[in-house]
Amino acid sequence: MKGINLLISLIMLSVLFGCTDDQLDESQFRAQKKIEKEITLIETSTTATSEEHCFETNLIAGQHYVAGSVTVDIEGDNLIITYSSNGDWTIGTTHLSIGNCDEDWAPLTGSGNPQVGQFEYTEPYSSTLYEVVYIISLEGLDDNYCFAAHAEVEGPTGGETAWAEGSQFDGRGWAMFVESFLSECEEDDGGNNTPF
Repeated sequence: MKGINLLISLIMLSVLFGCTDDQLDESQFRAQKKIEKEITLIETSTTATSEEHCFETNLIAGQHYVAGSVTVDIEGDNLIITYSSNGDWTIGTTHLSIGNCDEDWAPLTGSGNPQVGQFEYTEPYSSTLYEVVYIISLEGLDDNYCFAAHAEVEGPTGGETAWAEGSQFDGRGWAMFVESFLSECEEDDGGNNTPF
């Protein structure tokens, strides 16, 4: 990423010092502005993703599109699970199931597909079109826990079903779940990783 930023910066500098805005034809001027915009987008996305979370995975829409991310953090006696869209997508109804991986933690059909309507969490702590936050008590969770984060999203391809990227359930669909460990998380001591 640093190499790309350096290359783009060098190109911009050569364009800027090679001629002034008065000397640029319209296509060169647009190309210069496009490069500046791309640099801004790269720097913004690097800043946004540099914040460390306990766990982070993609929010996959329609099996093929990255619609955003799902992050996990710990604050006090709670697990904070946040669905975030990437801006091209909006988040509608969400469902979350979580439990110890060695138990029957998610409601499943006889064929192994998740019963989303039976997931225990459907009312988030906070919700906007681009971010949904669940606060889950750590009580009863072992170190090795699993969760399934489902969302209805709307984006460039229309309405899609989305899942936090992970392992597929045993059923015939593409529904996914995530396996993680609490021991890989450190409680946030400065309030930097929380959505509040």
